[in-house]
Amino acid sequence: MTTSELDAALVEDFAELYDDPLGYVMYAFPWGEGELADYDGPDQWQAGFLKELGQEIRARGFDGVTPVEPIRFSTASGHGIGKSALSSFLGCFVLDTRPHSKGIWTANTAPQLQTKTWAEFAKWRKRSIAAHWWDVSTSKGNLRCTHKQHPETWRIDAMAWLEHNAEAFAGLHNAGSTPWYLFDEASAIPRAIFEVAEGGLTDGEPMQFLFGNPTKNTGFFYETFHKLRHRFKTFQIDSRTAKMTNKKTLQAWIDDYGLDSDFVKVRILGQFPSQSSNQFIARDVVKAAQKREVVYTATDPIIMAVDVARFGDDKSVIRIRRGRDAKSIKPVKFVKLDTMQIAAKAFELGREHMVDALIVDGVGVGGGVVDRIRQLDPHNSLNLIEFNGGSSVPVMDGAYHDWNAYAWGKMREGLQSGLAIDDDPELESDLTAREYSFDAKNAIVLESKKLMKERGEASPDNADALAMTYAIPVGPRDPAKTRREFAGISSDINATVDYDPMRNLR
Repeated sequence: MTTSELDAALVEDFAELYDDPLGYVMYAFPWGEGELADYDGPDQWQAGFLKELGQEIRARGFDGVTPVEPIRFSTASGHGIGKSALSSFLGCFVLDTRPHSKGIWTANTAPQLQTKTWAEFAKWRKRSIAAHWWDVSTSKGNLRCTHKQHPETWRIDAMAWLEHNAEAFAGLHNAGSTPWYLFDEASAIPRAIFEVAEGGLTDGEPMQFLFGNPTKNTGFFYETFHKLRHRFKTFQIDSRTAKMTNKKTLQAWIDDYGLDSDFVKVRILGQFPSQSSNQFIARDVVKAAQKREVVYTATDPIIMAVDVARFGDDKSVIRIRRGRDAKSIKPVKFVKLDTMQIAAKAFELGREHMVDALIVDGVGVGGGVVDRIRQLDPHNSLNLIEFNGGSSVPVMDGAYHDWNAYAWGKMREGLQSGLAIDDDPELESDLTAREYSFDAKNAIVLESKKLMKERGEASPDNADALAMTYAIPVGPRDPAKTRREFAGISSDINATVDYDPMRNLR
């Protein structure tokens, strides 16, 4: 049989394996021979993954013309389980069974990509029965695998992510075949990269594979196991169940740190940590606050805060808190409202709820909101307080670098000690995404919104508004005001002019 006849037979065999990735892996590699002499096939967890992928392919039944729903798999694991080998199986399977497929393969750093994941792929590609069809480049800055006869249309390009060049991950369209992405160490890849890649999942038979140690409980990778789990087939692999891991070392880690420790969760169990190393508010604290019942007393002050949007995609948010209740009155969110409209809404809500303090972010465009509220309320019956997060802490608390960090710190204390909040995924994300550090005086410094955006997180506008309700202590509520509230009597803006909610703090 000639080489061309052998290749024709190989093409037919691969066509039969189009929806059977496990069958492909068993067929394409020389199990039990040479370097694989001690292996009779992929590890049990790898085989389970490949079977699930086959089911997803068959369920969609791509006909080569009509686009199908993307296949999305996300795998969190401990160390040493063989995820680079599985990634290599996937790369070879898609290339060999789907003519003119195009893939992008990325990792959190260029060295990680070049020396580990892509080197592993090159090894498995060379071992495969169809190795002679492909050219594989492993040189720095030029990591790719291309079909020898169709190098422009049938290929994988491997590149480290660069957030300032996120568009490199866009435009991967292939209506008649499979456009696909593989993300290694996905916890460290910013949201912006994933969002741009979404544009390449709109035609053909698109696929997306995420792998990584679950080092952070924020970000896109985390969300694939939580609020985005309806889109993804997810796997969490315990290192102790993998063939190749050193079981004695794993047990020593468990003995040293404990099975419930974040160290063991991330490095062995494939579970997300309770709190990331630089995370200011732990997710389990937020979850507990979401489940609490509302409790407040008649003398708990009602405090309203307004976080004013500074950028085009940010929201202006108004939140109202009464003691430990930040749940009963839902926040009001605005997009692209001008300062006059925001001020009018804040003034209206302040009167409606007879607030004891109105705290407004007065930085930048927020200054216009502050000025307008002062015009609407010349007697300051709403007890307007202008908030400037970057200024020195007004209550001389040396634990915090600035007023913003102080407000978030007091909010965190509230969340830990009984605050009830609304069960809103956006608020949960806002509260848990922010990181912190320390200044030269060992005072807490919160991550800026600019830095959050640079690593792909949204501006925490909802959480900022809630934090501002803790920006300054407010004294007990006037009993007369509470009686009017419960009697259902509409507020007279001038009726509370003489009441000073901060009188016992001066």
